[in-house]
Amino acid sequence: MIAFFVRNKAHTIPYFLYYLEQLDYDKQKINLWIRSDHNVDLSASLIKHWIPKAKKMYNHVSFKDDNSTSAFSDERGPFDWSADRMKHMIMLRQEALNVSRQMNLRYIFYIDVDNILVNSQVLRHLISLQRIAVAPMLNTTASPHYSNFWAGMDEQGFYKRTLEYKPIQLRHTQGTFQVPMIHSTLLLDLSDPLAKHLNYDPPPPEYTGPLDDIIQFAMNAQYYNVPLNVNNEDFFGYVLLPLEVHNSLSQEVEQFAHIKAQNIIADTPLQKLDNLPIQNPPLSKLGFDQIYVINLERRPDRRVKMEQCLQELGVDHKMVNAVDGKKITKDQLDALAYEMLPNYEDPHLKRMLTMGEIGCFLSHYFIWKDMLDNNYERIIILEDDVRFGLYFKTKLFSTLAEADELDIKWDLMYLGRKVLDYKKESYVEGSESLVWPYYTYWTVGYALTNAGASKLVNQNPVSKMIPVDEYLPLMFDQHPEAEWKEHFYPRDLTAISPYPPLIEPTHYTGEPGYFTDTEQSVIVEEVLRQKSDQGSLQDHGIDVAAHSEL
Repeated sequence: MIAFFVRNKAHTIPYFLYYLEQLDYDKQKINLWIRSDHNVDLSASLIKHWIPKAKKMYNHVSFKDDNSTSAFSDERGPFDWSADRMKHMIMLRQEALNVSRQMNLRYIFYIDVDNILVNSQVLRHLISLQRIAVAPMLNTTASPHYSNFWAGMDEQGFYKRTLEYKPIQLRHTQGTFQVPMIHSTLLLDLSDPLAKHLNYDPPPPEYTGPLDDIIQFAMNAQYYNVPLNVNNEDFFGYVLLPLEVHNSLSQEVEQFAHIKAQNIIADTPLQKLDNLPIQNPPLSKLGFDQIYVINLERRPDRRVKMEQCLQELGVDHKMVNAVDGKKITKDQLDALAYEMLPNYEDPHLKRMLTMGEIGCFLSHYFIWKDMLDNNYERIIILEDDVRFGLYFKTKLFSTLAEADELDIKWDLMYLGRKVLDYKKESYVEGSESLVWPYYTYWTVGYALTNAGASKLVNQNPVSKMIPVDEYLPLMFDQHPEAEWKEHFYPRDLTAISPYPPLIEPTHYTGEPGYFTDTEQSVIVEEVLRQKSDQGSLQDHGIDVAAHSEL
């Protein structure tokens, strides 16, 4: 039997069911035990839509849905495990176990509906281990520490930290390990005589621990000396990090969107059933007038990934073709009155500007001008190699609200950056999450006000160009190059940043897959010393294009 219980998981159900169907096991030997109740979303309707298909595939399907109420009377929210709710869950789990025994089934496989088993061999693998109780170790993108097992438990049944946990959870040691607690997804072999002692209810004799399904199960196993095991020999799938009483259902939706976005970036997108009546998340500009995403036309791979990630996050955006440094001509630069800042030299690489850096600067510059032309009040600018942090939207809203509450008249808000010297940064007074940034690299993502765009454009920076991520800290007067500062006045941009950042690059320098279109390009001087005719520029791989195409 495969048993699962459905409550407010409409966001995971299409993915859960897809991978359930993909399990490499004879479906005519599987009985499904499905219970659904207290839903406030479309969970029940999605399951009901799938049931006719399931009945054709599986040996037997038992499904019941209780829609008489949307919450237990003692609940304080969708993630509150109140006494009534916990008693109900214990009853459901024990009922599935009892029915499996009555049907004389050998195995029962519990799977939580927010567990995504991407490994189609997981069930066969667990069976092959020949253990009474075993769980596949699951991962989450929401925490570097959480999984579906404990390596330590105290006498009352509560979690206890141990040195054994991390080597297993990080797969530094691999195999099957006896542990005091497994939960969420686990296989029980009911043919073993000791398995009769595995129960959710009643708890073991003289039990004084908490009313909790997984703890009562684990304490029964401990009392009757039934070993519980976790196996980490392969990557089996994902588990969601449990949320707290104060959290909202939308925050769990956002957590699952983070898992999906991370998989998109890793070129392993999660699959879902296509024949379910799924509602895509509504798109929003998150309270901004526009969200720009800069993408090079010759990097359609990045464009597709960004569009998919933003779709998962429900972020409305405008894709903007970047100015391609490989296509900029001398004539175009002349038309823009381009000049490099006198005596400019990269502080680290000791070279002049690259054509990629010019293209990057102009990409941002033209967006600043577009903002002013449209009289936008606030915008976000994202580059196309962004990895969104967990709860990006929730944290962004919180950051903006805090900045407004503290009455910070900010011009620029970094969403992601490379901090060069933490010791020279300080928190905004009254805040524990906003800092005044010092000299900072990267323009992977930032918010900008109309006043900020005016300050940046009014300096006529194209006529004294430096890389855009040098220009921004120079304009909020936190740049160490004193000689450069003499060319820019006033340097009165007000910049703030959330700490830690809300986004980061998809790849860091030196990581597999890392590539920069700005630094790894031809030095501008090597191009501009050539003749300005079309033929000589094309010899460098640079196409002549109209100024309007920049």
